[in-house]
Amino acid sequence: MAKISLGKGINQGLRAAMEKDPKVLIMGEDIGKLGGVFRVTEGLQKDFGEDRVIDTPLAESGIIGTAVGLALRGYRPVCEIQFDGFVFPAYDQIINQVAKMHYRSMGKLKMPIVIRIPFGGGIGAVEHHSESPETLFAHVPGLKVVTCGDPVDAYWMIQQAIATDDPVVFFEPKRRYHEKAELDENAEPFPLFKAKVVREGADATLFCYGPMVKTCLQAAEAALEDGRNLEVVDLRSVAPLDLATIFASVKKTRRAVVVHEAPLSLGPGSELAARVSEECFYHLEAPVLRVTGYDTPYPPSRMEEEYLPDLDRVLDAVDRVMGY
Repeated sequence: MAKISLGKGINQGLRAAMEKDPKVLIMGEDIGKLGGVFRVTEGLQKDFGEDRVIDTPLAESGIIGTAVGLALRGYRPVCEIQFDGFVFPAYDQIINQVAKMHYRSMGKLKMPIVIRIPFGGGIGAVEHHSESPETLFAHVPGLKVVTCGDPVDAYWMIQQAIATDDPVVFFEPKRRYHEKAELDENAEPFPLFKAKVVREGADATLFCYGPMVKTCLQAAEAALEDGRNLEVVDLRSVAPLDLATIFASVKKTRRAVVVHEAPLSLGPGSELAARVSEECFYHLEAPVLRVTGYDTPYPPSRMEEEYLPDLDRVLDAVDRVMGY
């Protein structure tokens, strides 16, 4: 088994999906000859041609609107939004067409569209290049919202998303693009919308996804020095949440901390905390705590280390949740 990066995992996953189904095509800004600003689509236009790997104008609304038409004609378009903050010109199309077409047609029409969005901070970028807008899509009925946290999931999840008849917003943790892991292409893939226990523990659960998976695993290792055995659950799917896995972990550890880069108020952690409080109230030894970005616009890059959840903030929340 060779080691691959998360970015390469998505690249190979896209290649596998395109080889399997000639109706799969990719479209986005600079994704063809350049291979995308992160080189995730590198080599695909050369091998599959300009009819299936399409360099588009800088017009996100046009990209998604074109994908809607293609999906109605039986294609399975994969759209790349170059950076998280660039998606908003396409928000109208995503919310009013992509998310609603299946319901509007009483199930007659399907929208097998994947919208890839590199998201999150930690790369020293300028405004509009480090945001975490997943909540804005998770709130919309008709959309699935997933994110990969490691190269293996990147490889399998992009293929599973493309094979799904529902529209999927696929968030990619851009600061983890170069993280590496061994990939076994013959292994059985983990279900797309199921959370994964990536570290077993007994004292409290850290719930996370995307770029925060590595941070939480590091926090769990550091917590061992204080004699605390933390469980880490990679949610993988923000909408729908895999509530069965979430509840099982909370009932086991009786304490929970949710970690994400998105702002605190009305973030994914809010929904998770509410569901856990409703369904696991008599199992909890402490309130569900959240470690998140702040309720401010994303700051200039020289200040982002103060904004992003890090090891110290996660361990501080663990101290508090264990102190109840």
